[in-house]
Amino acid sequence: MVRSTEHTDGHGRTTGSRLSGLAVAVGCLLFLGGFVWAALVYRPYTVPTDSMSPTIAPGARVLAENVDGTQVRRGDVVVFRDTVWGDVPMVKRVAGVGGDTVACCTKGKLTVNGTPVDEPYLQNPKLASPTGFSAKVPDGRLFLLGDHRGDSLDSRSHATDGDDGAVPRDAVLGRVDALAWPLSGVGMLDRADGFAALPGGTSAPGPLRPLLAATVTGAALILGGAAYGPLAARRERAAQRRTRPVPAADEERAHG
Repeated sequence: MVRSTEHTDGHGRTTGSRLSGLAVAVGCLLFLGGFVWAALVYRPYTVPTDSMSPTIAPGARVLAENVDGTQVRRGDVVVFRDTVWGDVPMVKRVAGVGGDTVACCTKGKLTVNGTPVDEPYLQNPKLASPTGFSAKVPDGRLFLLGDHRGDSLDSRSHATDGDDGAVPRDAVLGRVDALAWPLSGVGMLDRADGFAALPGGTSAPGPLRPLLAATVTGAALILGGAAYGPLAARRERAAQRRTRPVPAADEERAHG
């Protein structure tokens, strides 16, 4: 009779089976925890126009972290809703915050309080705006621009609506952290380093990356733990076949 080489506990369970059960349990916690947390922290939005091209293509789906408007900094790409702009969710980039003077152009660049800002993500990185402008952003408001400056209805075009086209911070619904669709563009959204030298710097990435890592790790543990049982049983059957004694009659015929 062939016996398993694994030790068993008082309930007949082997060390491998206990470890596989633990892997499945931990995997479920990571997978479900990461998925639920992400669902609570993030919300998907669709960008219908090309005003944020090439950063976000028209029709793309984005994942926006649910943040308060007070957490938003220069360079962030935000989802907001403002009745003056049409009362539907829109996506733009924060170019200035309360107290800033945002102007264009100095040698083709946007300036914030006189400091030129590098914006390599623009549709035309050599020209931050086809039309010149200068705006003083009121306290508690945000000056928003699209990355496709030649085809974006943003704070420049809404300047005639008062407050120099800026929107209140409490209009912010979320900060875009990643692109979710189409598959060719899936990935984390790069931070706007050109604003990093300004007071307050730029926002740190949200928790999406570790949440995705937890979910993927959990799925791998669940699959690995679940696969242990069938694989262990197959190895056991193979070992039994290799060590099974040959009946005497069969042995005599083999040597006859």
